Amino acid sequence: MADQIVNTERSEQFDLLDMHNYRIEKLPKRSKGKFEKWLTIIGPPLAIVSFVLFAFIIKLPFLQNIDPARLTEEGRKVFDKIGPEAFSRTNAIMLGIFLGSIILWITEAIPNYLTSLILIVSLVLTGVLPEKKAYAELGHPVMWLNIMSFVLASMLVATGVAKRFALWFILKFGKSASAIFLSFLFINVVLSIFISATTAKAAILLPIFMVIAAIYGARGNNHRNNFGRSIVLQNLFYINIGASGFLTGSGANLLAAALIGGAIGGNIFFSDWMMAMFPIMLIMMFLGYLLAMRVFFPLSPSERLPQIEGGMERLKSEYDKLGKISFLEKKSVIIFLLILAFWATDKIHGISPTAVAFVGAIIALLPRIGVVKWNDVDIPWHLMLFSAGAYTLGAGLAVTDLPAISVNAFFDHLGIGNETAFWKLYLLLTGVMVASALLFQSKTMRAMIFVPIAIGVAGRFGLSIISLALPVAFMIEHVYVLPFNSKPAALLYETDHYSITDTFKFGFTMMVIAWVLNIIAGETWFKFLDITPNGVFGIF
Repeated sequence: MADQIVNTERSEQFDLLDMHNYRIEKLPKRSKGKFEKWLTIIGPPLAIVSFVLFAFIIKLPFLQNIDPARLTEEGRKVFDKIGPEAFSRTNAIMLGIFLGSIILWITEAIPNYLTSLILIVSLVLTGVLPEKKAYAELGHPVMWLNIMSFVLASMLVATGVAKRFALWFILKFGKSASAIFLSFLFINVVLSIFISATTAKAAILLPIFMVIAAIYGARGNNHRNNFGRSIVLQNLFYINIGASGFLTGSGANLLAAALIGGAIGGNIFFSDWMMAMFPIMLIMMFLGYLLAMRVFFPLSPSERLPQIEGGMERLKSEYDKLGKISFLEKKSVIIFLLILAFWATDKIHGISPTAVAFVGAIIALLPRIGVVKWNDVDIPWHLMLFSAGAYTLGAGLAVTDLPAISVNAFFDHLGIGNETAFWKLYLLLTGVMVASALLFQSKTMRAMIFVPIAIGVAGRFGLSIISLALPVAFMIEHVYVLPFNSKPAALLYETDHYSITDTFKFGFTMMVIAWVLNIIAGETWFKFLDITPNGVFGIF
């Protein structure tokens, strides 16, 4: 009875229109379900057993008699250096570590960053990687880009530029329910250009769309409605798809580009990626908007009307509190516009996105000149350690050549010869990549696993690496179907505005559409850009 009284008092004191009530740290923590708890229990023993079995007990035939002629250049160097027996043993250990790590990451039996630390030291202690190489992955260029991007994102948050822009746009153009959804689509496109971290975008937009949901009668839990379902799930979709339009949209994009660039002995530029994916990003966003509004979460006449009188005025008061745009805000906008200009023209000047972000972050932090102090910078170091583990795993896969060996063994087992049509490989690889988002929590991990596989398949069949690996990389950001598929998905699920069924039916449909659109683009747009040599099916 006492608990009920306390809860009633809390609910009465809770201001639905106060944006501060929707900060990340104030969201209720969702307790794990029975299945999730069961996974955390079996995760560690299953990971240990898998490691021991595949590393030391089970002798897989394709790892015992490795043909050096079918290895990549890096793999052949290691093979020649340590000999066939040691090379086979190292590959078996690498496979065991890989499987054990994947199990721990998927089951979330222990924190992801801790799995990464275990992974790194395991690669060192088993001799798969030397210490210097394993530990050096913490200094990977993509790691530094992530760190600098969080500095720059913190600059936008600390100065209030991101919040000011989002509130201004909603107040200016969000005159109706439909206009509000379209406003968030546009806001996400703009933020995706400037902010490389999807979690940071989610943190900026969450308080704003939660207040708007409350205005339209959606408060979560027992007060769900289609407006609330739609505004949260559409934003989740936009946050991730927005990242797909730009090379700097996420660290996973940059990692994939680095892997492909290393394989072709060249670079995948910011302008190349944007030219290919920006139009597709916009098409996907508008399709998501139409399907959410017309098919999955159509709004009833009552849901199209504000339920709380004076709700939009509260947003206006939040905007008015920001006052006139400050000199610091103007400086932060100028810094970011300059960074974007250098990113977009990287093919001309040749300066890497990481180096550009470095310079921008330095300027932003400079005393008296900059706009943000170090104490205001929010860098999620646990995510950095998690990423470092993924990069180290990728280094281990490269040294052992396990992806190429596994690809060759797979196709040999199926009896598939080198005459296999390009379209079959294209459909298989892009389909597996997009479907893998249902199982893997990390975009970085998926990039580490499936981009090298695409490179290996292209090498086996004598095809252009770009024609297979780049379309596979374009499917990285489809991580919005289930709550554990990405950090923004996990974060927005805590709002309690939708169920697993809601997010699955909308997200899975959009995932399938994305794959179909990728195939169509391979036959048309990608062919025009010389990504696919003769299209996917060779129709046009």
